[in-house]
Order: sequence, then structure tokens, then C-alpha cells
Amino acid sequence: MNFTDLNLIDPIAKALKEEGYTQPTPIQQKSIPHILQGRDLLGTAQTGTGKTAAFAIPILQNLATKNVKSNHVKVLILTPTRELAIQIDESFKSYGRHLRLRNLVVFGGVKQAAQENALKRGVDILVATPGRLLDFISQGIISLKHLEVFVLDEADRMLDMGFVHDVKRIIKLLPPKRQTLFFSATFPEEINKLASSMLTNPVKVEVAPVSATADTIQQKVYFVDKDNKLDLLTHILQNDIRESVLVFSRTKHGADKIARKLQSHKISAEAIHGNKSQNARQNALSNFKSGKTRILVATDIAARGIDIDELKYVVNFELSDVSETYVHRIGRTGRAGAEGSSISFVDGLDLVNLKNTEKLIGKKIPVEKEHPFHTENLVAEKRDSNNKPFRPRPPQGNSASGHSKKPNNKSNFTRNR
Repeated sequence: MNFTDLNLIDPIAKALKEEGYTQPTPIQQKSIPHILQGRDLLGTAQTGTGKTAAFAIPILQNLATKNVKSNHVKVLILTPTRELAIQIDESFKSYGRHLRLRNLVVFGGVKQAAQENALKRGVDILVATPGRLLDFISQGIISLKHLEVFVLDEADRMLDMGFVHDVKRIIKLLPPKRQTLFFSATFPEEINKLASSMLTNPVKVEVAPVSATADTIQQKVYFVDKDNKLDLLTHILQNDIRESVLVFSRTKHGADKIARKLQSHKISAEAIHGNKSQNARQNALSNFKSGKTRILVATDIAARGIDIDELKYVVNFELSDVSETYVHRIGRTGRAGAEGSSISFVDGLDLVNLKNTEKLIGKKIPVEKEHPFHTENLVAEKRDSNNKPFRPRPPQGNSASGHSKKPNNKSNFTRNR
């Protein structure tokens, strides 16, 4: 199938041709016709499947063919992060460049004056993060009474970031008669309940389940002691990989630490996470995309919205406690049929996560032993009931000799984080 088979209007078809689009991805093939018909849609799709175009293209066409002029917001796309909001807004601008529709993105972390002025001039399509949207609504700057289409994107990430209550507040303000498009990479129980409360007889579209990793991505594991991880990363970037690399860190503090270490070895690197200002995050991302910065170190939440077609390498400095996150991370490479490589550093704490990840994706990840920090002596750290590192406390009270026992530093566990 080609985009020409989807009965798109000439201005959109022209824009897609200018973008180099010829064949729709599976989710675009399955979603666009139903959205054009005004159906509600429940979509399951992982990062990098072309999901944004799957809803942006038909939304633009439906608005353009109605030719209704007003100063009211007619389409709202709600998304969890500023980076993803900006990416979606850019997509609407690209696909709708030959249409007379007005779109705007609003998010927190910056002064609201410019966004407020643009809203007052009139907006057809609004892309927003929950906090800033609710701010504008409470100030009477935005009304959703005339909304025709509502898109909830990355619903599972909304849940992870604690936005579910904000989302429910926003939903209560929407007109009951509307088209709703609901996208999530995973569907835990709370997300299923939310979807059921929002959608009316939806079309269900599922593409590339979260347990699937692209065959074009070469995956490897490096066994390494925790204290050697920074040295291993430096070694690889100085000797084995010359291209740009996206490095994932579990924490914001860890991301900063990794970036500083690389900088000390004259490797251009920047960190991106939620504690950075909006301008700092955008500058870091722009520098990485342009090649000015070779290494971008990101936390999982900040990485949503990082969309770089030719990225070849992803490094997991630590494996996430959530196995599905592994698929999202390595999905940043190997896009659109291109080849990519994923390297995961595994220490004692990561062994449990590695086992769970391999179970999820249904295959063993090969171990790369040809590096100077390889170890065969990793021991899985014990976890508590919440799957967090277990830190045994020293025994309380006196021993038989009448003295308190000292903690045994030579336990069966590797060093705790």
C-alpha cells in the first residue's frame, strides 16, 4: 500500500511527498481510514512505529475538509512530556504546511506569555502537557467546550509520571460528543479502565507488541562490576564506537554523573532529564541531532520524544526495573528498517532485570566478553518485595558474647547501589 491509496487530499499528499513518505507503516495503514471516518480508536504501538502520523494526517484532513473557521480549540492532543509535545507539534506543522490550520504547543517550564498570546489569536489544533493545560483552563484562557477530537498519547507514561488524576480532570471538561483516539504502548489495569471510560465502540489497532524487538537491532550484554561501568563506557566510546550514542541512565543524578565523566575524557556529552530547564533540554537535543554533541545521556521519561532516524547506537548504562522499558529504549535505533546496535551493561543488581527482560522478549541476549572489564563472577543482588535492592540491616541486640554483632561485609551480595 502507498499513501496514494488512502484518498488523502492534495495539500496533505504534497506535504508527505516533500517529507519523502511513500508507504504508510502498519499502524498508519490500520488507523488512518478509521480516523477519517470519525471512529474512536484504541491503539497499541511501541515507539518508532509512525504513530504520530497515524493520527495527525487524518485529523488534518478532517479539519481541512470541514472548512469551519472559529477561534476555538477543535483538536487537543494530550501528551506526558515537553519533548514529545514539541515533536508532535512539529509533525502537524510538517504534514499541514499547505493547509490554513493553526496549531500550537503549550507546556510548563517556560513563561506562559507567548503561549497565552498565541492562544488568544486563535488555535485549531492544540498539543499540550497536562499541567500547563490545566493552568490555562483555570485562568479562563482555554475552553474545551467546542472540542471535536481528543487524543491521549502515551497513556501508560501518563500513569508512570503520576498524571492520571490530571487526565481525569481534563476528561471531565470535554464535550461528550467527540472523537477520541487513545494510544498506549502497554495496558495495565488502570489504563484499561481509563480507556473504557473514554471510548465509544472503538476500533482496536495493535502493532508490534511491546515484547517485540526489531530484528534489525543487534543486541549485546556486557557483564561488568558496578564500579567499572563508567570506565567501560569511556573505553567503548574511545576505542569501539565513533558515531553518536544515546545512553540511558536510571536516575537524573546518574545521567549528570555519566556526562561529567565523559566530558573529563574529552568526549562531548550532555545530559537530559526532568530537572533541566526547558531551554537546556531543547539545546541538548538540538546539539545531539546536529552532531555537535556526540553523546546524549537521558533518563527514560526525558527520552520520550527523542526521534532520530539515523541513530545507530543505544547503551543501557543500567537495565530498567520495568522490562518493557528495554524495548522502548532500544527502539530508538534500528528505525525504518535501518540497522542498529544495543549494548546493555549488567552488574549484580541488573542480573534480575536481565532475566526478566529476556523472558519478555523471548530470547537470550548474547554476552560480549571481549572487553577489558568483563567479569564472570556476578552474583544477583537480593530484592525486597517491591523489587528494590535489599540492604540487610545489622542484627539488633547483643550476641552470646555480650557484644553487638558487626555487619558482615563479605555477604553473598554484590555492592549495593
